[in-house]
Amino acid sequence: MADDSNQSREYALADRLHSAAIHLLRLVRVQDVKSGIGPARLSALSVLVFGSPKSLKELAELEQVQPPTMSRIVEGLEREGLIRRTVVSQDRRQIRLEPTEKGKRILREARQQRVIALAERFRGLSQSDVELLENAAGILSKVIEKK
Repeated sequence: MADDSNQSREYALADRLHSAAIHLLRLVRVQDVKSGIGPARLSALSVLVFGSPKSLKELAELEQVQPPTMSRIVEGLEREGLIRRTVVSQDRRQIRLEPTEKGKRILREARQQRVIALAERFRGLSQSDVELLENAAGILSKVIEKK
């Protein structure tokens, strides 16, 4: 019986966190309009800026889109000077996508706008609520990294 109760509690918590995460993302995503780049392009750019150079196929898999869709996204990012294609020196048939300095700067600025908007929401919270959120962020990081 205790297992059923724990599973029910974990399910309810997962449901609340899922809903909160979606609402939180929508709240800060409004800031992305200021970047002048669409959400799909910003998302792909963030993978390259905060990750490492990727092939088109790898980027499509990470972004959960089909390669033709990613090709269009990449073409737009290239046109705007936000990413570039580089040939892998060990295998000249392989192409890697990597962010340009302009792409890195725009992505950092977009992220900063999201963080500022979220931080403004924290103003007025009690010290104990802020500490709870700090602890929750740490726990969520562990959950995300869990295999």
